[in-house]
Amino acid sequence: MILEMLVVGPFASNCLVVGSEKTKRGMIVDPGAEAKTILGTVNDLKLTIPLIVVTHTHPDHIAALRTVKEATGAEFAIHEAEANVALGAMSRLMAAMAGGSFSQLPKPDRLLKDGDNIDIDDLHFRVLHTPGHSLGGISLYGHGVVFSGDTLFNYGIGRTDFPGCSHAQLMKSITDKLLTLPDDTAVYPGHGPATTIGNEKRGNPFLF
Repeated sequence: MILEMLVVGPFASNCLVVGSEKTKRGMIVDPGAEAKTILGTVNDLKLTIPLIVVTHTHPDHIAALRTVKEATGAEFAIHEAEANVALGAMSRLMAAMAGGSFSQLPKPDRLLKDGDNIDIDDLHFRVLHTPGHSLGGISLYGHGVVFSGDTLFNYGIGRTDFPGCSHAQLMKSITDKLLTLPDDTAVYPGHGPATTIGNEKRGNPFLF
């Protein structure tokens, strides 16, 4: 599997470019900013992108979505619960913090739910609904890695002090959906460096 993690935008968000070694088709997860950088990486890797998946619709994870979608012709997928909150209070607040306004999202081509599979040739990921940081937050698990969005970080957890967040829900998502994965599962979060499930079980101070 091809996997590149890009750090983009004023909030240093992680964008994942994922591809099949065999077919050179893949997906982009969380195109948060810097569309030119994201598209340049896709071009350098010689990938075709049929799908963009957004772990949650906070502006720091979707600011480049429209441009990247138009450039690649990819379909856009989010959790069904996230479709109705995309431009809620949290999005307006973060857009203001970033110094600008935020335009309407493209209409999703696919609405995801817990347990769905994302299959692109020999790439196979399972959708884990991991709410708490946002109502429709998801993680994607497959090939020994999990893309955890803003649910679980390297020795940290997602914020729950914004509108629509829930600390209790976040902790349940982490405990029930993420910490049950194998310890050697690599975790690629929405911000910060990668980690593993085992490392977080042993040392994440927010989990004790």
